[in-house]
Amino acid sequence: MMQKDRRGDGFWGSWSVRFAATVLLVMAVLALFAPWLGTVDPVQLDPSVRLSGPSAEHWLGTDALGRDLYSRIVYGARVSFMVGFGVLVLAVVFGGLFGCLAGYFRTLDTIIMRIMDGIMAIPGILLAIALVAVSGASLGTVLIAIAIPEIPRMTRLVRGVILSVRNEPYVEAALTVGTPTRVILSRHMFPNTFAPLIVQGTYVFASAVLLEAILSFLGAGIPPEVPSWGNIIAEGRTYFQLVPGLVLYTGLFLSVTILSINMLGDALRDALDPKLASRI
Repeated sequence: MMQKDRRGDGFWGSWSVRFAATVLLVMAVLALFAPWLGTVDPVQLDPSVRLSGPSAEHWLGTDALGRDLYSRIVYGARVSFMVGFGVLVLAVVFGGLFGCLAGYFRTLDTIIMRIMDGIMAIPGILLAIALVAVSGASLGTVLIAIAIPEIPRMTRLVRGVILSVRNEPYVEAALTVGTPTRVILSRHMFPNTFAPLIVQGTYVFASAVLLEAILSFLGAGIPPEVPSWGNIIAEGRTYFQLVPGLVLYTGLFLSVTILSINMLGDALRDALDPKLASRI
């Protein structure tokens, strides 16, 4: 008899992967189609129904200004995914560039890595608050403020991979035949970073979503008039004893989203790492 494959159905065979993928798909649909999936305008004020409970018109109730909580949470998903994806792109682009330069050119290695070490020495939340305080609260400022602390982590990751493959025979062969440096980096070396970048990217995405919520909660993130999960929780904490759903419902969406991203990241790490895959 043939031995049964101990890895089951592969990557999608795990219930945690299916759960995480389903949650993220639902959240992505909410973010993309927020104008059609929201019940009412998320900034529409209706003082006559302020702090009301769930109803046919307001599925999760309303906040202190009579705004529909469900619609605000749906639009908050859009803000969170925009921030997460934007930070991920910035971190991968700049981290990949700096990591390749530091790993390949010995003269630039010390300079780039000391700069990255200096950035990493500053707590990310404090650096983000400082940048937002100087530049003003806006979506673009928040993206940059959250992305800057993530770039050194991506840089160190890419640098480590480039250092490990720099002396490989195929790289030396490319150098021998006079292949341009940009071609060696882009075609022969950088593709080796795809697997670790994908895994690290999931954690960057989750960290960006959480940090945006923290900044908005502290009043140093997205402007208060914009419906984001952090703003909704910050506004609802004052009325927590009267209407706990303002905080609990929003916090549930935030927690489940971050949990799902981390679960998917763990599964990707196990699937893309040959050492871990061999143990399954």
